[in-house]
Amino acid sequence: MTRKTYLRDGRAPLPKNESISKVMSGNRGKDTAPEIKLRKALWAIDLKGYRLHRKGLPGRPDIAYGRQKIAIFLNGCFWHRCPNCDLSLPKTNTTFWKKKFEMNMMRDKRKVDELKQSGWVVLVIWECEVNRSLPECVSRVEKHVTSK
Repeated sequence: MTRKTYLRDGRAPLPKNESISKVMSGNRGKDTAPEIKLRKALWAIDLKGYRLHRKGLPGRPDIAYGRQKIAIFLNGCFWHRCPNCDLSLPKTNTTFWKKKFEMNMMRDKRKVDELKQSGWVVLVIWECEVNRSLPECVSRVEKHVTSK
């Protein structure tokens, strides 16, 4: 059996063991389980007409209703540092991760601000919100989409 080697691009420190490397390399940037769950729920109530990861918009929102100018980011609690979840920093390479998370949060704020300045309504929905109360998340989106 050959061992899979994980490519390093210099953006992250080397993990202490292969299992961590395997878990981290399996994280998706788009089409995550919470995203798919929310999109299916929006389709179920006939809230279609959105575009996914729309190029040309700051931050490439996960879901964008162009006509209504509504951008939706579905943020993962770990990577974007959810204010509702009390997540600790990883135990190894703490300095790196603290800086990485701070940069992620600054980037997120900058992209939201850019969209708002362009006249977009921005909804940030957290992974934990989708898992805890999907109907409430759908209702938030529906309220904005149908009011425009």
